[in-house]
Amino acid sequence: MSAKTVFRSFRGLLKILVLSFCIASFARAQISVVDDFGNTVLLDEPVERIVSLAPHITETLYAAGAGEKIVATVSYSDYPEAAQSIPVIGSYKEVSYESLVSLSPDLVIAWASGNGEEIIARIRSLGLTVYLDEPRELEDIASSLQRYGRMAGTETVAESQAADFISRLNSLREQHRDKEPLPVFYEVWNEPLTTLNGEHLISNIIRLCGGENIFSSAIPIAPVVSTESVLTLDPHLIVVSGMGEERPEWLDEWADWQGLTAAETGQLRFIPPDLLQRSSPRVIQGAEMMCEFVERARDAN
Repeated sequence: MSAKTVFRSFRGLLKILVLSFCIASFARAQISVVDDFGNTVLLDEPVERIVSLAPHITETLYAAGAGEKIVATVSYSDYPEAAQSIPVIGSYKEVSYESLVSLSPDLVIAWASGNGEEIIARIRSLGLTVYLDEPRELEDIASSLQRYGRMAGTETVAESQAADFISRLNSLREQHRDKEPLPVFYEVWNEPLTTLNGEHLISNIIRLCGGENIFSSAIPIAPVVSTESVLTLDPHLIVVSGMGEERPEWLDEWADWQGLTAAETGQLRFIPPDLLQRSSPRVIQGAEMMCEFVERARDAN
């Protein structure tokens, strides 16, 4: 074999090796996911060490099949039960940065509006990869499942959970579309009397069910309102969540107000807060309860 032939063979082999290396590097480095604020998160490979900075994020990660990859979270991350054994590095409003850095996470998933700009900026300054979570529509929760699954390499589980969520959501939408809006008051707390405006995910759930949040145009997102304003707007359904799994006693205080439609027809309802106030996959259960209550109130009028 001539030297020229050997050289050509060597050059051809070198091209193959370089091409193989480029293909492997591309496949390894191109996990690209866009977060809820339009930021592109690039990962070299599926993450193995995740820090979750909100209870609803923790729930969504577990639903996406990535629960075992969570190395730390924040207070009140109590669902599913397995989440209760994960180390806690603070609350959604106050994080131990020393603990965070010591864990060497591949990814930090932050709740944009809950954690706030200061905490998020500080985490980024530490050189950590941050994904911003901020679901505003019900479909966003299914999208979060899919994106978490992609980042964690658990796409099969995540896609299945997302498909189930969308199926149940579409079923509710089909059942309650084109109905006359029923006025609904959602009470977050009684003292001070606090509700939510139309920008909140819970208002989207009310609309999904054929209801209308009587304070949808209020400012800010969680306004304090007066009893008189509720009586004037006369909701046909009052729904509360409170702080725990038990129906709060103060819900029944509305029963004393004569002329209030929701009171006179007995439409004073309770939905556990974890099923509505956390933007996790369990919110579809809360939505199903809300739709049932809206229909009962519609039948009662």
